[in-house]
Amino acid sequence: MAVFAGARDSFPHASAALRELAGWTLNRESIRQLTHATARRLSAARADRDDAARFARADGVIEVALDAGEVNTRGGWRDVKVAVISRRKLRKPASPSHGENRKSPPPTVVVVTASVEGSDLFAERVRAEADRLDATTAADVTVLADGAEWIRTLAEAVFRQAAGVLDFYHAAEHIADAVKAIWPTGDQADGLYTAGRTALRTGGKAGLERWIGEAFSVLPAGSDGEPLRALAAYVGPHPTHLNYAGRLAEGRSIGSGQVEGAIKQLVNRRLKRTGARWRPEHVGPLVELVALVDSPEWHEAWATTAA
Repeated sequence: MAVFAGARDSFPHASAALRELAGWTLNRESIRQLTHATARRLSAARADRDDAARFARADGVIEVALDAGEVNTRGGWRDVKVAVISRRKLRKPASPSHGENRKSPPPTVVVVTASVEGSDLFAERVRAEADRLDATTAADVTVLADGAEWIRTLAEAVFRQAAGVLDFYHAAEHIADAVKAIWPTGDQADGLYTAGRTALRTGGKAGLERWIGEAFSVLPAGSDGEPLRALAAYVGPHPTHLNYAGRLAEGRSIGSGQVEGAIKQLVNRRLKRTGARWRPEHVGPLVELVALVDSPEWHEAWATTAA
């Protein structure tokens, strides 16, 4: 109960909750030590958990979503890299004009790994986890992420046979930024943004490039169009990662919202507390613990490795 409370809330709040709900007097330092010790044990004992077997039995295609958040450590703000490996059933096929805002089915199984470390070390961590889940060379794997170079490098090194997808919503934000930088307000700005988003969703890289060309033709006086060039440079490294129309037609995901949700819930909500400063080695295991307490594996993991 102390570890569960310490994973879900700050250690002082966990102490208060246990006092009110269970009549226990357990100070924040005791909860902190228990929580971190359990997080370390569970992280080190991943191979002993049954989630790999559950992952193999689960329905759905494999999705790997990658991103990073920021935490305040004793050495300053650092990136905590997060990988979410899941299975998700395909939804009904959709046309590009109707499929963008449809919700994907919830994943049938989710495994999270996280760490404050360099990209090369994190790539090794993700590879080990993907190997444990038999996901590294599985027949149907998709890597979904924003356009960060470290993610692209990791995906190419670890998931060589996987399909890659540039998160549609990040790409659409870049379209919006380019439009606002040149046409701050007005109906023309709204129309250009809608047209650009539609061109990306329906035509991928070729569609977006046509839209950029059309946008250059209506530049206002005095504009050099540099935001449009920056947009082209952003999607340039992803020529095969923009097939949103094809993925929607197959009932597949086009966004990396799962890992963004993980950053918000597992990192920002729990670790970004006023005055909190973390040891870097504590961050990854704690993020994984926070993910575990909300999963079906929590009671089993506690019984087999933490007790």
